[in-house]
Amino acid sequence: QVRLVESGGGSVKDGGSLTLSCEASGYTSSEYCMAWFRQTPRKEREGIAAIESDGTTIYADSVKGRFTISKDNAKNTLYLQMSSLKPEDSATYYCALDVLDCFSGTNFWYRDARYKFWGQGTQVTVSS
Repeated sequence: QVRLVESGGGSVKDGGSLTLSCEASGYTSSEYCMAWFRQTPRKEREGIAAIESDGTTIYADSVKGRFTISKDNAKNTLYLQMSSLKPEDSATYYCALDVLDCFSGTNFWYRDARYKFWGQGTQVTVSS
C-alpha cells in the first residue's frame, strides 16, 4: 500500500527557513504528481507546490520565489524548502500523491480532490 510520511515541521522566526520531507513508499508507477498542501483551521486546504514525474514544478503565487519543491527519486522522498517564512505561512503541511501527471486529469494540480494518497501532516509555526 502507498504510504506518505512527512517530517521536518517545527517553529521558526519570521524570515527563517525550514525544509519539509515526505517519504513515499509502496508506489511503483513512473507517472505521478506529488504536491504540498497546507491548511489552517480558518482556511481550506491550499495547494502550494507540485512536481510531476518529468521534474516539472509548479507553484502557487503565495509561495513562488520563496519555496522550492524537489524530489529525490533514489530516496523516494519529496522535499519542500521554505525560506523567507512569514507568520501567515503557519499551517499544517501535507504531502499528496496522484497517479497522473500534474497536467493530466480533470482537476487542477492545486485541487485536493485529485489526490488519492495523503500524509498525516506536519505543523509549521512561524512567529513574528
